[in-house]
Amino acid sequence: MSSASTPVRTRFAPSPTGFLHLGGARTALFSWAYARHFGGTFILRVEDTDLERSTPEAVQAILDGMAWLGLTPDEGPFYQMQHMDRYRAVVAKMLAEGTAYHCYSSPAEVDEMRERARALGQKPRYDGTWRPEPGKTLPAIPADRKPVVRFKSPQDGATGWIDMVKGPITFDNSELDDLVIARPDGTPTYNFCVVVDDWDMRITHVLRGDDHVNNTPRQITILRALGAPVPEYGHVPMILGPDGEKLSKRHGAVSVMEYDRDGYLPEAMINYLARLGWSHGDDELFSREQLVAWFDPQHLSKSAAQWDPKKLNWVNAHYIKQSDDAVLAQAVAPRIAARGGDTQKIDLTQVVALLKDRAETLEQLADSAMLFCGGFQPAAPELVAQHLTEAARIVLKDFAAQAVTLEWTRASIGALVKSTLATHGLKMPQLAIPLRVAVAGTTQTPAIDAVLEILGKITVLERLALV
Repeated sequence: MSSASTPVRTRFAPSPTGFLHLGGARTALFSWAYARHFGGTFILRVEDTDLERSTPEAVQAILDGMAWLGLTPDEGPFYQMQHMDRYRAVVAKMLAEGTAYHCYSSPAEVDEMRERARALGQKPRYDGTWRPEPGKTLPAIPADRKPVVRFKSPQDGATGWIDMVKGPITFDNSELDDLVIARPDGTPTYNFCVVVDDWDMRITHVLRGDDHVNNTPRQITILRALGAPVPEYGHVPMILGPDGEKLSKRHGAVSVMEYDRDGYLPEAMINYLARLGWSHGDDELFSREQLVAWFDPQHLSKSAAQWDPKKLNWVNAHYIKQSDDAVLAQAVAPRIAARGGDTQKIDLTQVVALLKDRAETLEQLADSAMLFCGGFQPAAPELVAQHLTEAARIVLKDFAAQAVTLEWTRASIGALVKSTLATHGLKMPQLAIPLRVAVAGTTQTPAIDAVLEILGKITVLERLALV
């Protein structure tokens, strides 16, 4: 698949007509991992020739998504609109060499050709009216019509390749009509730009979604007509949504940056996306470095993968648990601030160390951290009536009295909790729950000694004094 004489060069070539969605991100990841695995070059190419739909905002969304995932290109981004002169020069060369020709059929006439073919039970296609052949007389050129340029596609034989994912694929050339490679205004079409760019950028391997399978024989035949080398192709199956339908921009697919906003870590997204259509034995969790070391297209799946939000949450929870506490605190601080929380009055690193094992996302972690960073919300009256009974208040006052002179560490707080339980002949919930209701306003918190330590002695005593 690679050699010293032909170093691996892969590319990710999105069209900036929207955000970077999950399928595109996975394609970028596979192309990046393949290049990294073989010590090759990963190229980012923005295919922005669709002037009506391409926007600067979409370009930026793609760049932002790539940067968040850490899929840094070695070359690029390149923009097709900056290469128009090159495309036109190649079209002119093909016209001169007879591998392309001018076609003056109007769109309405081409539609009629396709309808006639359908009526005869044939594949709808352009019928070659303007295709030059030896001894053929072409129609008179309409005076008021600018032509398109069509590729003179081979009509006999077959075009095939050994797909890195699907294995051998072959198309009869009789099924490939003469593709339009330049519009009447001279602008080149998608399949033609792709071919010229892959040739100029010396792309050796193309990994992309299997919705491009039908484009591949057309691109191969144009490359061969140009005398250009043909890359190896691999077409990965689509990602299905949780309901089994195709995951697309119009059905369930969202920008990868929404996962950033929802509190997912890029390391988790890389891990999860890689497992959607690729495997390394039974390994479910692996680092970016392991992915690069292990990545082999032979282990890309031929069947569609299904997006599973619960599995993503499980993977993300793993990476949150494994994260350095200080780094995690830095990541969650803006989310706490957005909730109106104050991270200056507590040790946020200590907070995330306590809470991270219970969080599936950074958003959940920020919500939990508001116990320490938000304003105190006294317990609801029904909780007070249920848990702050007269007997409980007596125990809490005893606890508070002894806490006044206590060295405020988790160990000493835990010891005080145990001694209070022993003194009053209570079980842990009989003290811990009233303590939680009194100082946190809720019956559910992490370990009570850890919670009290982080809240601080002054805060705890002030709240207990209100009981």
